[in-house]
Amino acid sequence: MVGCADVADRMRIAKIETFTDPFVCFVKVTSEDGHSGWGQVAPYHADITAQVVHRQVAPYALGQDARDIAHLVDIIPDREHKFPGSYLRRALGGLDTALWDWRGKLDGKPVCELIGGTPGPIRAYGSSMKRDITPEQEAERLSRLRDSYGFTAFKFRIGAECGRDVDEWPGRTEAIVPTMRAAMGVGVDLLVDANSGFSPGRAIEVGRMLQDNGICHFEEPCPYWEYEQTKQVTDALDIDVTGGEQDCELQNWRRMIEMRAVDVVQPDICYLGGMVRTLKVADMAATAGLPCTPHCANLSMVTLFTMHLLRAIPNAGKYLEFSIEGEDYYPWQEGLFVDDPYTIVDGHARVTDAPGWGVEVSPAWLARATHQVSALESVHAD
Repeated sequence: MVGCADVADRMRIAKIETFTDPFVCFVKVTSEDGHSGWGQVAPYHADITAQVVHRQVAPYALGQDARDIAHLVDIIPDREHKFPGSYLRRALGGLDTALWDWRGKLDGKPVCELIGGTPGPIRAYGSSMKRDITPEQEAERLSRLRDSYGFTAFKFRIGAECGRDVDEWPGRTEAIVPTMRAAMGVGVDLLVDANSGFSPGRAIEVGRMLQDNGICHFEEPCPYWEYEQTKQVTDALDIDVTGGEQDCELQNWRRMIEMRAVDVVQPDICYLGGMVRTLKVADMAATAGLPCTPHCANLSMVTLFTMHLLRAIPNAGKYLEFSIEGEDYYPWQEGLFVDDPYTIVDGHARVTDAPGWGVEVSPAWLARATHQVSALESVHAD
């Protein structure tokens, strides 16, 4: 007869591996019984985050029960309390998401089911990242995607990233908004992202133009760290003001939600530190009566994580953010998976009933990646 202690020992985290290039870091967690799961840290300088995984996350995770994800995600930031901020949370997200995959494969269930949801379709909006494109070029590009994939919503860029009221080029914002509305017609929802580009006064001015053109979503109008500025815009406009993708501290989320700085919260699962922490933010927002439309701006694993989340939370927003950028903008997101998990049919993505995240990382990509291992002394690294 197998004792409880024996079962617990077999569930201990025995090995944490990272596979990294400068943009992407996949994390593999293996328990004593040989079961494993895959996750990912946030893209962008992922090679730096990989070092944080091994130096500041793995020492507290190895030997711990792989089933107790919430405890690990809660205690590791305390153990590394001298290092608040983005890199530690990004590294923590790699552990969290790998453990959810591990648990899903162990139980034979997709992650969305583990967190209270069901597989199925999710309406997507086509998310453009480009500012180096004329309004006419953007309208033509998005029209083609609408006709080819059935998208019924798109997001495009206005202002300049952290632009301090200086547009990408003079007059672009005033030109692209009516151009996009005329090209898409009234049957397509249009969203815009200002990427912290405006002061409150300018954001309100732009917001009124957006309202006049039937735009339904005004993302990050002011510097994202200036909650009071964003709240001025939210209070002045009828359009949904949204934000939060950069915020990785739960106390900041609590403040943002309590003061109702935005109408729609947009946590990024990888930036925030994984599924457990994102579920906490979604729950705070639900209690406040706010919808959650997470940020997921590329087709690494983060969009997949978000698909599972949206199929489970009660306050899921109207759409999944879905990047329309390919090799010309995100060459590093090509060839990551054996099979593409991101097929769009009639404007919808789909969460399957495959266990865990339901995706297999490409062996060819792994073979090219930089490999590092942290392991218990009793387990030999590859």
